Amino acid sequence: MTPLESRKLLLLAESELNRAQLVQEWQTLADEARALVRRVGTISSMAAAVASFVVGLTTGRRPAAAPAPEKPTWWRTLLKGASLAGSLWSEFRSRGP
Repeated sequence: MTPLESRKLLLLAESELNRAQLVQEWQTLADEARALVRRVGTISSMAAAVASFVVGLTTGRRPAAAPAPEKPTWWRTLLKGASLAGSLWSEFRSRGP
């Protein structure tokens, strides 16, 4: 076997190892994404229940106030926070080992 043929075989083996590692990393990423989706679903369900509870408590207890200046809804604030957390997570994740 010539040195060129052996180098080719080594490169092919390395390529297969890289493919296997990539598949494993994609699987890990998919698992983490699924876990995040479950957590977000749980948190949003809890937030909706708490919001319903608070609305139930406050309804009818005080007179209607004058309309306040428009401010961001809690959902928009939550989305902005999630976006910030995602960008920070990806930044710190890229610096990992």
